[in-house]
Amino acid sequence: MAFKSGFIAIVGRPNAGKSTLVNSLVGRKVAIVSTKPQTTRNRIQGIVNRDDAQIVLIDTPGIHRAGNALSQQMMSEAKQAIDEIDVLSLIVDAVVDFGANDRSTLEWIAQFHGPVFLLLNKVDRIAKEKLLPLIDRYRELRDFAEIVPISALTGDGLPDLVKTWINYLPEHPAYFPADQFTDQPERFLASEFIREKLIGATHEELPASVAVAIDTFEESPKLVRIRATIYVEREGQKGIVIGKRGEMLKKVGTEARVEIEGLLGTKVFLELFVKVQPNWRQKPNMVRQLDWHQQLDQLGGEEEK
Repeated sequence: MAFKSGFIAIVGRPNAGKSTLVNSLVGRKVAIVSTKPQTTRNRIQGIVNRDDAQIVLIDTPGIHRAGNALSQQMMSEAKQAIDEIDVLSLIVDAVVDFGANDRSTLEWIAQFHGPVFLLLNKVDRIAKEKLLPLIDRYRELRDFAEIVPISALTGDGLPDLVKTWINYLPEHPAYFPADQFTDQPERFLASEFIREKLIGATHEELPASVAVAIDTFEESPKLVRIRATIYVEREGQKGIVIGKRGEMLKKVGTEARVEIEGLLGTKVFLELFVKVQPNWRQKPNMVRQLDWHQQLDQLGGEEEK
């Protein structure tokens, strides 16, 4: 049997389960997960390696109306994610009633002219008699190549989904080594783990106005030293992040360090700092500065000097 390899983009509204699906299929955390919308801000590639195929999954920011510089960058990331892919997979929350935002999402994916899958997620939480009308509703609006009910959380339907995806991939050698599970640099994953723990610890107190930048990432045989800055937009948010007697920042740092150590397989010394950058989401230059692609470019330039 010929080996197949290709790229599949996962798109959908915020909180539809894109990152959970990618992490489940890869078998490792490559994308942070939160119940808060618009947690994913960049294109994130996770790699599923099999004996017969390599599937490169592209997790994307949730499709939404761009209201500031950060949102515009996120939607640009989503648009770039569907360039030169083999299959587009639209994931929807089957528990949520079909609405105007779902119609807008269907209009957005119309720019892709290849095979489009509809993934009805969270079927473990919906009765079958409610699932069939939802399928019919989507079929009326678009001719999908495949409609697959799944649960990204429990794994229901995922083996069948993978097999069906492979049917649509071209015969091609693997794009990445068989032991690689993501193309994301370790320093980016470290910043994302810090942001995830911060979002989880602050609950509803801190909106999407938080960003994390890795200032230094120093590796030695037995220890990795990481210095990171957490950016917020207001002094009050800085107080929330630091917490009473620094307890919140300590909690976030401890939880993030443990997860980063699991990723790197070595001890980590993590220092966190908090800085106020007023209205950074509205400032294109600041958004670009906090983008991990830009940070890597700057590091590359420094190394060449």
